[in-house]
Amino acid sequence: PVTDGSRELHSLCAQLEFLLQVLLLPASVSPGVLKRAEGTLYWLFWEGRREEGQNGTAGLDNPLSPQLKTPLGRGRAFLRYCLVHRQLAESLQLCLLDPESLREWYYARSPFLSPQRRVEILGSLYELDGVTFHLAL
Repeated sequence: PVTDGSRELHSLCAQLEFLLQVLLLPASVSPGVLKRAEGTLYWLFWEGRREEGQNGTAGLDNPLSPQLKTPLGRGRAFLRYCLVHRQLAESLQLCLLDPESLREWYYARSPFLSPQRRVEILGSLYELDGVTFHLAL
């Protein structure tokens, strides 16, 4: 199993954060999205999808958020939670169901807006379901 002390875990999480942040629109470009602030990270994307009726963050409101005040902390906790529960690909897939609303969050060059890239990313993430993660949540 992968544990908190694993160097590979830190590399994986850094790459996941990068993937989710790359080509994310700044707050000023998405006026319809509330709570967007300087330093916005992917957690606000998931949070926004939940507010729009998507279930990509179901179950994370109470167990992870109380002590986590920043989008970065919530996002990292969300990634860890999903890895432990083997739900990362499924959670992201739920968020990516509506490509039109993705355009409110990501630049057109985002891999999430390319059907082929989305399939490749999700396929790789579903492969992570075969890995056991023992992480402190």
